[in-house]
Amino acid sequence: MVLYRDDDAVSAYTDYVDGPLLFRSGGYWWDGAAWYRPAQVIDWPGEDYYRRPVPAAVTVTAADMLTSGAADPGRGTVVDVADIDPDAPYEGRWDDALALWAARRDNQGLDRCVVSLTAPELAAENLISAGDLAEITGIAPSTLRAYIARGEADVPLPQVIIGDRSLWARPVAEEWAEQRQRDPDAVEAAVSAPSHYGDPVPVGQAELAATLTRSFLAELWDYRPFRGRWALRWRTKDHVREVAAALGHEAASYMLRTLIPADALSATLQHALLDDLAESQRNDRAISAGGTLRLAGPDDTPDEMPPYYGIMPKIAKMLGWLARHRPATAGHVITSVTGEAERRLGIPRHVTEQTIRVALDLDGDMGDTLDGFLAKVMTPAADSRSR
Repeated sequence: MVLYRDDDAVSAYTDYVDGPLLFRSGGYWWDGAAWYRPAQVIDWPGEDYYRRPVPAAVTVTAADMLTSGAADPGRGTVVDVADIDPDAPYEGRWDDALALWAARRDNQGLDRCVVSLTAPELAAENLISAGDLAEITGIAPSTLRAYIARGEADVPLPQVIIGDRSLWARPVAEEWAEQRQRDPDAVEAAVSAPSHYGDPVPVGQAELAATLTRSFLAELWDYRPFRGRWALRWRTKDHVREVAAALGHEAASYMLRTLIPADALSATLQHALLDDLAESQRNDRAISAGGTLRLAGPDDTPDEMPPYYGIMPKIAKMLGWLARHRPATAGHVITSVTGEAERRLGIPRHVTEQTIRVALDLDGDMGDTLDGFLAKVMTPAADSRSR
């Protein structure tokens, strides 16, 4: 039996999903067959935590605990749930309470009642202090103390508390350090460089800033018509606006010309759109198999083909961005996807084109330019039949 406070009851439902049956020693857990270390290192693709088995773990049962015969059931006490204070220290000997519980069961099945575990990494001589934990993680002891006091940074629970001293298993400390190195902030730091102001920024941003700095310096100092604008008589708002417009044009041109890998983005969008179309097609067929009727396209009989499929808003937004910045490249994406969907997925072109039209209309941010753009990209009305 496990008791929870009312405020903690909601999280209790997730504690025992898909594995954990018993928690011991600061988060070590048992799934009915094996013991695992506290869940710390996140498996991002699996949306779970990596399971790290405890080497040489030995399960301790109630029978094992009572083998010595030192426990006395007469010293145990039976209490009501309402009388239990989870924040109060336990008074008495726990093994005496276990002995009383066992006696009330007539000592039946004690070899199947799991109590705890032992393992080399949990041996007293192998446990480490808070100072060791801080050193392994690469933080200052004062920082660790602050984390613990404020309940921050997911500091692992200690495996043992002796008096006021907390002790951890070294593998638990190492896995906490491992998770901190896999944190999004650590990932960003791994691809960062100092900026002009000294603070770290992604290397791509640092390279872009350096390139634009050289470009702006050339515009402002090496270009004679602008260099003269540093004279006092040229320092008017209109003259500054002219220089600002030239710099803005230079920055936009550079970024779209060299910073954005248009070919790579084009290929990525094509695959994303085709995958979304295939997924929508699978879902649509599953709905049809369940007996739900769909609307038909102009050349289809009822329940054969929907008028269009759904596209994820973020994919549509990216396609709209490409159309507003690199229209010809976006047009190539649309025509390629339309052809591939027809050849590989059997989706008629009028369905794919209507799918893209609806997606861009909803999430592409193209405004009044949408119809004119699509008129030059999609199949002319006279040839709109599927091939």
